[in-house]
Amino acid sequence: MSSEEKIQETPGAKEQIAADPEKLAVPEVLSILPLQGFVFFPGMGFPLQVSHKGSKNLIDDALVKDRLVAMVAHRPMKGKQMDVVPADHLFTIGTMGYIHKIMKDKEGVYQVLVSAVRKIRVLEITQNTPYHVGRVESISMETEESQELEAMVLNLRTQFKKMAELLQLPDELTLTIMSLQNPFHIAYLAGSQLNLSLEEEQKFLEYEKATDLLKKVTLEVTKKLETLEVSQEIQKNIKEDIDKKQREFFLRQQLKAIRKELGEGDENVDLDDLRKKMKKAVLPKEAKATVEKEMGRLARIPSSSPEYTVSRTFIEWILDLPWKISTKDSLNLVKARQILDHDHYGLEKIKKRILEFLAVRTLKADLHGPILCFVGPPGVGKTSLGQSIARTMNKNFVRISLGGVRDEAEIRGHRRTYIGSLPGRIIQSLKKAGSNNPLFMLDEIDKLGNDFRGDPSSALLEVLDPEQNFTFADHYLEIPFDLSKVMFITTANYIENIPGPLRDRMEIIELSSYTEDEKVMIAKRHLINKQLEAHALTAQKVTFRDAAIRAVIRSYTREAGVRNLERNLGGICRGIAMDIVSGKFKSHVVTEKSVHKFLGPIDFYPEAAARNWGPGLATGLAWTPVGGVLLFIEAAKMKGKGSLTLTGTLGDVMKESATAALTYIRSHAKMLKIDDKQFAQEDIHVHVPAGGTPKDGPSAGVAMVVALTSLLSGKSVRKDIAMTGEITLRGDVLPVGGVKEKVLAAVRADIKEVFLPSRNEKDVLDIPASVKKGVSFHFVQEISEVLDKVFVKAD
Repeated sequence: MSSEEKIQETPGAKEQIAADPEKLAVPEVLSILPLQGFVFFPGMGFPLQVSHKGSKNLIDDALVKDRLVAMVAHRPMKGKQMDVVPADHLFTIGTMGYIHKIMKDKEGVYQVLVSAVRKIRVLEITQNTPYHVGRVESISMETEESQELEAMVLNLRTQFKKMAELLQLPDELTLTIMSLQNPFHIAYLAGSQLNLSLEEEQKFLEYEKATDLLKKVTLEVTKKLETLEVSQEIQKNIKEDIDKKQREFFLRQQLKAIRKELGEGDENVDLDDLRKKMKKAVLPKEAKATVEKEMGRLARIPSSSPEYTVSRTFIEWILDLPWKISTKDSLNLVKARQILDHDHYGLEKIKKRILEFLAVRTLKADLHGPILCFVGPPGVGKTSLGQSIARTMNKNFVRISLGGVRDEAEIRGHRRTYIGSLPGRIIQSLKKAGSNNPLFMLDEIDKLGNDFRGDPSSALLEVLDPEQNFTFADHYLEIPFDLSKVMFITTANYIENIPGPLRDRMEIIELSSYTEDEKVMIAKRHLINKQLEAHALTAQKVTFRDAAIRAVIRSYTREAGVRNLERNLGGICRGIAMDIVSGKFKSHVVTEKSVHKFLGPIDFYPEAAARNWGPGLATGLAWTPVGGVLLFIEAAKMKGKGSLTLTGTLGDVMKESATAALTYIRSHAKMLKIDDKQFAQEDIHVHVPAGGTPKDGPSAGVAMVVALTSLLSGKSVRKDIAMTGEITLRGDVLPVGGVKEKVLAAVRADIKEVFLPSRNEKDVLDIPASVKKGVSFHFVQEISEVLDKVFVKAD
């Protein structure tokens, strides 16, 4: 008797299944069949293999009754599998299944064909042996028609169809998805093809709203689709790459055979060229060994490989460097002096230092190159001076701009492990120079930065140290290069911005501002000829009077260097060129009056004359990166409670100077004949004009004391005096920097007397006599010496 014949039929239930499985009533109590490792979704049917004794008893009893069972998945169990799954491992949501037929194999295992017809919830387990029995309730899968639901179903069908094509699923499965009407059944069928975990499939079953279920299943189908598309693209690329490499291999073999037939052999042309170049190059022992090793490696690398280009470039860099190529220095002091005087007017201190170096070099040939640092305002000729020194000494000149460099690799280079790596700027510049003893101009060294890529200033420590740079190792080459023969010259605007260890390795030479007479000479000897040539003019057609040049300097420029002077001279030349072309005249003499015709209204007026003088105003002197300037200190008082207000974009140091000045005045009010009641009854406001320009430093301390004393005593300060110096609480006047620039600013403003700290008297010696002419200098040690002389005497 067959297995099918052993099945006991229940005509009522069977007829209902045949008519509409979903209309089959759910009993209050059902036997629970645990499902291991998968979830049985409603609307699906397939054979189950049942081997546990309790589950087989459950099947036997169900066949006798109505053939209905509750199919519920259970959580994974650790350790040895038990015949009866613990109740607390069962999920609460499952499906009600109908048993269609059963077959038994020789080993007693049941093959049960069952279909899931309804979704149910297990409310309570009422029996645990020999199998689980529990109270259950039906979970509705009915939906209300809506445009949103229809759109979600359409979207899921579309995505599933694409996924099925990529997975090569049977066409019947896609047709079934398209024909199903119930959104739950559509989602369950699509979700069953995703190979998700038990927990994720159980979540599908636990969704009660169709929209929530569709969203989740569509999301998972979309993820699967994206993964399949990426995988397909990868497979396509891999196949194309393999096909390309196979094709290249066959072509290379054919090319090899052709060369062999032609008698050309298979020798690499690039290797021949590199070997010839290597024989001509004069390399140190370590560099030669590195090249030979790399040449052997290059011979084994296919020319189409990216490694081939990297290796070849590395060899070429080593061969192109001037390891032992030097230029012969010119040590003729007379000729050197002539070149320096021709290229630059003034700068006697720097010219003297260069001639000293040449003299010592004449006596000691192996002298290491000095590390000079030219510090000064923009436009005073720091960079052009380096070019002149190179010409004087017959050295190749290389300029490296360090402004804004933040990456250490810019100096030391990148390691060859990186794609596109190159040597640093030092090695690159040596290759460009073509000799191992050039003059390196490291411009704007005070503007080096640092970030996560390293500190370039630290990398320069080895470069600029004569005791270390003879073994400078670039990260790209990893072969020591001797930099001891290189003459390094650096430039900077702010010496304070140069890191201390780096500054310690350099000899600082300060370039101060040019005087008016120096600017006139520079214009006559260099700038005018340069601008005439740039504008296709000649000295026969255009002549500049000295008064005209001075008018440009005084009325249209206010700088330490000569860049703006050169621009304005160029503006005059352009105007003359236009007049000559238009036929107004054939030649022109530039006078003081004609300057205004070409350059327009005056840009700068005497500052002191433009002020409304009275108590509370004093003239200080300040240093800026572009030269010295007048610094006007204004003070005003009003009724209040004795507070001090400071304005004018002042830095912390200048604010402290103002506070110290007021403290000194209050502590010496009786000596200064100031009513001390003012300090408690009036507020004081100190303002430094040009509020948009940041100002800081201690050198305004003396001017602060004078301005506040003038305000509180009602005395006016003389217009024709200016002062600078740091003040202490006890009234001592301390020295300051930038004296020459400050004095030049005072001279430009027609100041007759200048008050300076006594310890700055030595700095005045460097100022040309032509500048000091007509100016009286007072060197003071205490503020009382200033206060005795600065006020207008009463009639």
